[in-house]
Amino acid sequence: MNLEKQITTDKIEIVGPHKHIQVRVATNIVEDGKIISSSYHRHVVSPGDDLTNEPDDVRAIAELLHTPELIEQFQSSSTEQP
Repeated sequence: MNLEKQITTDKIEIVGPHKHIQVRVATNIVEDGKIISSSYHRHVVSPGDDLTNEPDDVRAIAELLHTPELIEQFQSSSTEQP
């Protein structure tokens, strides 16, 4: 019996006017080549967030989409009072 834990970024979605990046990470337990258990974790990367711990593909998307202008717009919109 060979057990292996595989963690992969399996879904990246761009949502909303400020281009938030939704990241889904899958954790699979694989036994002899077959997935026997799966779980998922999601998190959101907002414009201006620290990208240090993000996977390369998420970092590349954020660097492309999260321009200084978009970051400023997002920060301005999140500090406005309703």
